[in-house]
Amino acid sequence: MEYDFSEELLATIKERADKVRSNIAEACKAAGRDVNDVTLIGVSKVFPVEYAEAAFVGGLKDLAENKVQELVPKEERFQELDLHPNWHLIGTLQKNKVKYIIGKTHLIHSVNTVDLAREISKRSEAAGLVTDILLQVNVSGEESKHGFATEEAAPALCDISDLAGVRVRGLMTMAPIQTYPGEAAPVFAKTKELFDALKGQSKEPKSFDVLSMGMSQDYVYAVKEGCTHVRIGTDIFGKRNYPNP
Repeated sequence: MEYDFSEELLATIKERADKVRSNIAEACKAAGRDVNDVTLIGVSKVFPVEYAEAAFVGGLKDLAENKVQELVPKEERFQELDLHPNWHLIGTLQKNKVKYIIGKTHLIHSVNTVDLAREISKRSEAAGLVTDILLQVNVSGEESKHGFATEEAAPALCDISDLAGVRVRGLMTMAPIQTYPGEAAPVFAKTKELFDALKGQSKEPKSFDVLSMGMSQDYVYAVKEGCTHVRIGTDIFGKRNYPNP
């Protein structure tokens, strides 16, 4: 099979991913955690498909996109190449885009309203599927961030757990923009507290097992505070050149 990436790109991305794994291992050791309890997700948003291909072939089995319109063509190209990563959607999902991703995701991280969960459930049921989702929470109260406020999370979980076409696997959060290392740690700690409380209230506590938090600038602190999944873009794929809006 002929891939789209160069050997040089493969080596660069693999080296960067290995460095991130090493940092995760050190953070796990410091926190007394098993490194196997943390899943590394490579976020290839904005980058061409060959970057995602190189990451997967280099050993990264979980990949993420921010937008449906990026995930769908990349997923289709991977199918052509007979490559089968776990695809994660981590960006804001509009209800009118849900129909395009049913059956294509391993996990949707960014469910931030009950109405969105209902739409995912409806589309999933119609396809004969159950879609795994995370509730996005905003424990920092930052206005620029999406997600359920801390006090909204339990009622939302109760409502969404009754939907037949989705399964709530846990929580996702984004830390505020930081001015110094470690500033995100208290937000991660509060999110872990909320996760533990909701796990006890979940109708399926054994499958409420995903806590997605931590990006390139703060994942070490997220690991120390108990995350199960980190979402890494820049430290694996490099700095992004965003297109003009």
